[in-house]
Amino acid sequence: MSYATDSRPEAAGPQHRRRPRRALAVVCAGIAVTAVAVTVGAVALAGTGSESPTAAPAEVVTSRPAEVPSATSPSAAPKPSARASKTAEAAPPARAVPKAGWIPVDQPAWKKQVAAYKGRKIDPAPGSVGNLPEFRADCTYSHRRPDDPIVLPGLPGASHMHSFVGNKKLDAYTTAGDLMRFTASTCKPAQDHSAYWVPTLYDNATGKPVETTGFRVYYRSLRDNSGDVLPMPNGLRMIAGDAKKKEPTPRGAQGQFYCAFYGPGDLDGVARSDNGNWPICGKGATFHFMMQFPDCWDGKNLDSPTHKAHVTFGSGRACPSSHPVRIPAITFDIQYGVTGTKAGYYLSSDKQGKSASSMHGDAFVMWDPDFMAKQTKNCILQRRTCDNNGYLR
Repeated sequence: MSYATDSRPEAAGPQHRRRPRRALAVVCAGIAVTAVAVTVGAVALAGTGSESPTAAPAEVVTSRPAEVPSATSPSAAPKPSARASKTAEAAPPARAVPKAGWIPVDQPAWKKQVAAYKGRKIDPAPGSVGNLPEFRADCTYSHRRPDDPIVLPGLPGASHMHSFVGNKKLDAYTTAGDLMRFTASTCKPAQDHSAYWVPTLYDNATGKPVETTGFRVYYRSLRDNSGDVLPMPNGLRMIAGDAKKKEPTPRGAQGQFYCAFYGPGDLDGVARSDNGNWPICGKGATFHFMMQFPDCWDGKNLDSPTHKAHVTFGSGRACPSSHPVRIPAITFDIQYGVTGTKAGYYLSSDKQGKSASSMHGDAFVMWDPDFMAKQTKNCILQRRTCDNNGYLR
């Protein structure tokens, strides 16, 4: 799996540091920074039992009303057919609609999580460990649905098509509690129960979906000092990018797909699609996209009506007073196993315009709280490079 680990200065958010080359000599294209919100640890949602990540929510079962014979002639009431009875028995139970808008964090649970994090000891790091303050989850494609439990909760089929990685049970009704109850995932480490998704990419010539062949989720410090970073609260949701943006993405544009390669090569491709919006990569390169999420949280809400207002980017000095809690910054590093064509591609969020500008990502974060605390303390607070399970040796 090929991953981009270096990026242009403007690509990975404010005050991005150039990272040393690793085994893969890849340079990442510029990406538009947009805010979004994610989930972590042992935080329950205040006033929303169905959102509790520590206790699995009880699904609301709405039974169909029993057939009642006529009050005037009971014996004349038609009996339900065997076929109708089987249909009624097979009907799935109704599910509770997840809450939307401002979703407050359970403050006692959050304080407990912070206390556990601060009381945790740092594990000794081998001398060979690098000094990039990050840990990660490596994910593969899980499933595809026209659902979005962050933007359109409880409305299956109401969204454009999304490609999901991570939690295998994610659908329009998924709550934070569901992520902890149904933990089968396409991500490693196994302690990451989160769900991540992007609009589905399609081949413009065939109309067939092009799914991700690699999806790495970095959790990083974007700043030179990470002493104030705290683990994420479980149940945090956020979005990066803008699904409604419909602007051309010609060579050199911000927010476009780019070519990742071994050795020297052209990020913008050796040629372009007929509409100019998509690169055609040189030999040995594949399509990539990188997306940066904010690193400051308001400390009060796990989501907001815009799915962005509760998080923002800080500076090298501190987070703003409106969003005082520094959290690990999520970065999506997405790989597609294609090299580009003259016909190009389109995203499910912009089939008509066929540009890459509507590319966006959703994160619904849920980790084992102790493992999140361990990774945040060892890797980010201590400023050491980690892989999926711990120190990168």
